[in-house]
Amino acid sequence: MAQAGAVFLEQDQFNCSICLDVLKDPVTVPCGHSYCRVCLKGYWDQDDYLGIYGCPQCRQSFAPRPVLGRNTMLADVVDRLKKTGLGSPAVPAAPPAPLAEPTAAEPGDVACDVCTGRRNRACRSCLVCLASYCETHLKPHYESQAFQKHRLVPPARGLQDSLCPRHDKLLEVFCRTDQHCICYLCLTDEHKAHDTVLASLEMTEKKNALAEMQRTSQQRIQEREKELQDLRQATQSLTLSAQAALEESERIFTELVCSIERRRTEVKELIMTQERTAITQAEELVRQLELEIAELRKRDAELCQLVQAEDHISFLQNYRSVCTQPATTDVPIITVDPSFACMMSAVSEFQALLEDVCQGGFVNISEKVSEVTIIQNTLVKVDAEQNTGKSSNNLLI
Repeated sequence: MAQAGAVFLEQDQFNCSICLDVLKDPVTVPCGHSYCRVCLKGYWDQDDYLGIYGCPQCRQSFAPRPVLGRNTMLADVVDRLKKTGLGSPAVPAAPPAPLAEPTAAEPGDVACDVCTGRRNRACRSCLVCLASYCETHLKPHYESQAFQKHRLVPPARGLQDSLCPRHDKLLEVFCRTDQHCICYLCLTDEHKAHDTVLASLEMTEKKNALAEMQRTSQQRIQEREKELQDLRQATQSLTLSAQAALEESERIFTELVCSIERRRTEVKELIMTQERTAITQAEELVRQLELEIAELRKRDAELCQLVQAEDHISFLQNYRSVCTQPATTDVPIITVDPSFACMMSAVSEFQALLEDVCQGGFVNISEKVSEVTIIQNTLVKVDAEQNTGKSSNNLLI
């Protein structure tokens, strides 16, 4: 017996709006619309990089990505539909939620392909029509049965690039053998027996690989930032150390110069003192020699006078006093050409010795200074395994 007030439904009402087939393992999003679990997962995987997930029908957005739960009641209805079928006039699909006022397309936006004059910003692109629509011109895709099987995606440019140049079909398969996208018809001829996979699955795998590359890149950035910080600290430390070394070396060399100046003054005083002492001794000896010469000249005169005497009595009386030898002064050895040649030779030897010491000290200082560095290059050995596939870098320690 027929149930009173029965509602006759069309089978299309239980179709997934993504794959346009009867729902398989139906899941319901928070806005109330239902889809195949696999279809909705693949649809959201395409927008995974945005971090915002929307309903393909009403375009309501969710963040974070909702956890999909199986709609048990709808799954039971679909199972019964498959077994018994429902035949009745089609009921038009409910229109989407009221749309906001269209927004004019700005530079960089995808513009509506239907608008004339002032073009509005597109909100969806159709992979069947190969056109983009604003919210106003998208309404037929939700209200008319003729567009129910069209696939809508976020606004995209270059929709013609999504078609196979040979078969004018959507590029939905990725050929791993030839590394490019193909359509389903390509699988039957030139790409037969090739390693192929759904383009959405390949994108997911490559995104995972890119995520790993990004993680490695971010880790490397952190390492380089740490090395940059250490390098800046080392540079600052080296600058402070160099300034301290300059001040200390300036102090030491100033003391050395002062010490040389003191020695120079002392040598000058030694020479002048020795000159005064030697001249004083020579002047005293000159005075004594002059006195002795005067006495000798006086005695010589007396001898001459005595030799000329005629009176023998007077001669004999004065002879004894005149013949007595006067006291003489012992004269030291006198250098005929005195000079400071030996002293000047000693100064020259001191100069040569000092220059040798300074040269040796400078070489030692120069070697120690050249050892001070921030970066030391260390050669990294590359083994056979690295030569076959892995890259190697020169480490900066």
